[in-house]
Amino acid sequence: MTMEEYLQSTEFLDFDKSRVYEKAIEIIKGSKTDREKAIALFYWVRDQIKYNMYTYDPRNRENLKASVTLSRSNGFCMSKAVLLSTFARAVGIPARIHMIDIINHKIPNWIEELMGTKTFHCHGYSELYFDGKWRKLTPVFDRATALKAGYVPIVEFDGENDALLSPYDEEGNPFVEYAQNWGIYTDVPLEKISEIFSKNYGKIYTKYKFQKPD
Repeated sequence: MTMEEYLQSTEFLDFDKSRVYEKAIEIIKGSKTDREKAIALFYWVRDQIKYNMYTYDPRNRENLKASVTLSRSNGFCMSKAVLLSTFARAVGIPARIHMIDIINHKIPNWIEELMGTKTFHCHGYSELYFDGKWRKLTPVFDRATALKAGYVPIVEFDGENDALLSPYDEEGNPFVEYAQNWGIYTDVPLEKISEIFSKNYGKIYTKYKFQKPD
């Protein structure tokens, strides 16, 4: 794998779409270094793209494209990671997708009952390369959603250290546990996601959508 492969536009990381490329350039205006660009892109995706878990449906290929998430202005963990990595590539920062399962110990009971588990399969986060190092960044929960749901501490990025979900909340209670590691990808591994969802979420994946009950 060469670094050049982490700079290409792909089916899902589609900065060949003018609106995606132009938005990336707009966000980094005034940034002089890759570090400053990465910080600007992270915070824009984190807070301007509202978290929406109900849109995570890998049966719809369009749903996972960066251009679609940008137009929709909301997304889930994987789609927000895809958008961040896409923006990074658009401005010349090598980027990729890391897919992993997480256990969220603070999810509402009704979500755990719906899914039959506290495990969120195929959680995605971005990895950006600059200053000689890969940084792991998860822009998943926008500030408003994080505060409303009690998902604190909120993920912050200083441009140097990884920005991942915390294992504990501010009171020391379990928050997020990183579990199964599915690896690193240059593009969204859609077929793998579909396989994992079908196996682990069963009927709610094959027949229903992930949606809040009335």
